[in-house]
Amino acid sequence: MPVTLPYGTWPSPITAEAAASSSPRLDGARFVADDVWWGESVPAEGGRMTVRSRRHGVLLPAPWNVGSRVHEYGGGAWTASDDGRLFFVEKSDQTVWEHTPGGAPRRLTAPDVGVRFGGLSWQHGHLLAVRETHRDDRVAHDIVEIVADATVRSLAAGSDFVAHPALSPDGERLAWIAWHHPDMPWDRAQLRVGRIGPDGVTDPVTVAGGDSSPVQPVWVDPDALLYADDTTGRWNLWRVQISADLERRPVSPVDADTGGPVWVLGTRWFQPVEGGRVVAVRTNGGDELVVIDEATGTASPLPVDVSANVSIEDARGRHVLATGAGAAGPPAVWLIDVDDPSGTERIAGGEAAWAREWNPTPRAVTFEGPHGEVHAFDYPPTSPAATAPAGELPPYLVFVHGGPTSHTGPAASAKVTYFTSRGIGVLDVNYGGSTGYGRAYRERLRGQWGVVDVDDVAAAAAGLAAEGRADAARLAIEGGSAGGWTVLAALANTDVFGAGISRYGVGDARALASDTHDFESRYLDGLIGPLPEAEAVYLERSPLSHSERFRVPVLLLQGADDPVVPPSQAEAIRAALAERGIPHAFVLYEGEAHGFRRPETTIDVLRKELAFLGAVFGFAPDGVDPLALS
Repeated sequence: MPVTLPYGTWPSPITAEAAASSSPRLDGARFVADDVWWGESVPAEGGRMTVRSRRHGVLLPAPWNVGSRVHEYGGGAWTASDDGRLFFVEKSDQTVWEHTPGGAPRRLTAPDVGVRFGGLSWQHGHLLAVRETHRDDRVAHDIVEIVADATVRSLAAGSDFVAHPALSPDGERLAWIAWHHPDMPWDRAQLRVGRIGPDGVTDPVTVAGGDSSPVQPVWVDPDALLYADDTTGRWNLWRVQISADLERRPVSPVDADTGGPVWVLGTRWFQPVEGGRVVAVRTNGGDELVVIDEATGTASPLPVDVSANVSIEDARGRHVLATGAGAAGPPAVWLIDVDDPSGTERIAGGEAAWAREWNPTPRAVTFEGPHGEVHAFDYPPTSPAATAPAGELPPYLVFVHGGPTSHTGPAASAKVTYFTSRGIGVLDVNYGGSTGYGRAYRERLRGQWGVVDVDDVAAAAAGLAAEGRADAARLAIEGGSAGGWTVLAALANTDVFGAGISRYGVGDARALASDTHDFESRYLDGLIGPLPEAEAVYLERSPLSHSERFRVPVLLLQGADDPVVPPSQAEAIRAALAERGIPHAFVLYEGEAHGFRRPETTIDVLRKELAFLGAVFGFAPDGVDPLALS
């Protein structure tokens, strides 16, 4: 029989330790001979990333740590050959290594503090990568081949950024994605193709893009490419014949996205499989897996429980490997038989340390805001062991994702369940500027960062309260990075929220533009405007410019080694709060960069966020010590 207790005080078996360890990070998966390999973090070993084998277990013991720093966000830090050789980027020095299970890793690239590698892929007997070179305050990117004698051969250069190299089956052509400052890859990019000569690609041509954002070229024969592009306002699949005057045709157009923002290298939204078919991710709020018959364009859904952050990692015959989370569990690696999806196997991940009945069921919601519809997912308080007194409305924590060009999907999450199991609802908002709803929704934020995002999260929170599902007096807002900017701006410019939690959030847009790394150094041109012309707008939008408007308690969480949003931003916010006498807490995590990785940090963050909500909204949460506010 459930006990009756106030919201926020419900007993929960989901401790911070359980939540932190329930969802190891997954990073890619590959078919290797008769085996499956995948990347997985090891929480008990400081969150280091290793590669595991279905047959052999851990392939890289400590202290090896797989991780790329290209664009600071990395991605594609490992791959494997068909005969069972592992190639990986060692996080500590960004060099590429080769490892055959049972032997010792062998370094393939020379140590150089100015060089990083990422986006590794093994294609038709060749090891390709994206190389990032830092020299004299300049950053260059090119696509390279790492050859057998441990030399590095440049194949394609001349663009500010490159991604998704694809080698034709005959080894004669290379396709890739390129873009230039001030554009981000989801603004404008190019799909380029050229023949490979002794000195790299010669006479490359632009096959698609320029005014659109093509992603992920895949060769389906020596003269034809599949790729995704958003010329129609949605990322859809296209096929192009290279030697037939670049003749293009759409493949199964639909009002959904197969594609997304290239924040990390190596993400794959589709893969060809046998029988002239393509397995693809389609996103319209949530993700869905479909099988497309390329000849007819017909698409059939695959009944697999994945609905968020889905990537089609590899394909062989009629089988694919996919990663993603679903309603029933956290992220997992899935082995799917396209012809018999009922036999889908979970290879790794996907298990929580608590019964499914503790997981809230996500509810897709849409609210009207000043700039149009606002999309979100509502996770109500959920517990088989407790219920609230009649008439009480629950406190809610409004999540604001980072990016801001990013997206959140409807799936089980340890962090969400950590709060909902204690009687605190979560509203996860895909404000204007988010992906997954088409280019028009994404571009709603263009030139309006700090306005549209703030209005949208406020409208969503107020709309939920107006429906009678949340206590309007106990609404808190939480976000990291760009989401932290929206948190701080919402606290300064609206009266909807009674508390805010900022993780490595941006408080001064001008400081971000001058301090941040190369990949995002011109990002704000599109989000706010180019400097110095738009300096007055930067000042007006920045939360630190309006510190006199801060009126509610704030929790600031920051990594000491963050190269994207340096600690100086959080320290300036803390000083402004202290000067105004606003209750606050500031926690600096040594050894953490942009995005917390260490299990001990994740545990402490969860505890402090929960204790902070209890301190502000006047309840005593289960399982955490009180948090003192300055």
